Amino acid sequence: MSDPGPGGDAGPDFDAMTRDIADVPAVEVITTVAVHLMSAAAVKLGLAEDGAAHKDLDEARKLITALAGLVTAGAGEVGSYHAAPLRDGLKSLQLAFREASEHPDEPGRGPGEAYTGPVIG
Repeated sequence: MSDPGPGGDAGPDFDAMTRDIADVPAVEVITTVAVHLMSAAAVKLGLAEDGAAHKDLDEARKLITALAGLVTAGAGEVGSYHAAPLRDGLKSLQLAFREASEHPDEPGRGPGEAYTGPVIG
């Protein structure tokens, strides 16, 4: 247990969190992070409910590029069973970004395409 903080609230129990994360396989951590990046990118692309209120293509570009790096680097580690749907989701986001852009990037210059190569519908 943690000592109570200044307001009497107990802070995070870092020992318990360390034990918990130690039990999680790397494949699960990688795929979970990828799903979070995908979800955040979709929101920033305006694909969520009330999409226009959250649309921010600059932020979406950053998230998609980070996702592309993770998927590209991690594909060999997570195996094709997990990597294939991650690649599909990434490609869908890259295409959605191109569609949402007023001035689409040239093929090979879109978010994450430095890692994946040009993405064409």
